[in-house]
Amino acid sequence: MSQFETGSPAKPTVRADAQRSQDAILSAALDVFASAGVDAPVREIANRAGVGVGTLYRHFPQRSDLIVAVFRQQVDACAQSAPELAQQHSPADALAHWVQRYADFIVTKRGLAAALHSGDPAYSALPAYFDAHLRPALQSLLDAAIAAGEVRTDVDPDELLRAVGNLCLSAREDRLETARRMVGLLVDGMRYGA
Repeated sequence: MSQFETGSPAKPTVRADAQRSQDAILSAALDVFASAGVDAPVREIANRAGVGVGTLYRHFPQRSDLIVAVFRQQVDACAQSAPELAQQHSPADALAHWVQRYADFIVTKRGLAAALHSGDPAYSALPAYFDAHLRPALQSLLDAAIAAGEVRTDVDPDELLRAVGNLCLSAREDRLETARRMVGLLVDGMRYGA
């Protein structure tokens, strides 16, 4: 089983300097992928991370390993924001903020989408990872908003994820505000009739 599949055992402990290098590589890769696509030169990622190409390959032997790690890191960040938002906002507002964060994730990760939908078996576990992490995060926020009487009771989390994805499909990163506005209208519609 690959370390990137769901249900994999806990990661082995990593030395602090190796973890810093890995974090720098992931951050640089995210920036480079967003601006130049997933086929950008590895040297550009290594330079931006402040590491050598050998260090990059030691952490991520294949380009697909790096793409998977960036995707998973972003999915995790989006999912982990749900409890934080729930503590900071009313249930409906927490849901609205999370849906907007998810929309940002969709729009700004479009460079990864081509790789993820390429049919390459290296990415085959990612849809299940996406579902296993994002769906429960959304479900918890949705359940709280429904229980508080702040959103309609007939909102399905899978339909909501698809609807937001479809609204963001045609938006480019330079049109992020348009996507946010459309998603805001969708969220307002969930409150109607609550």
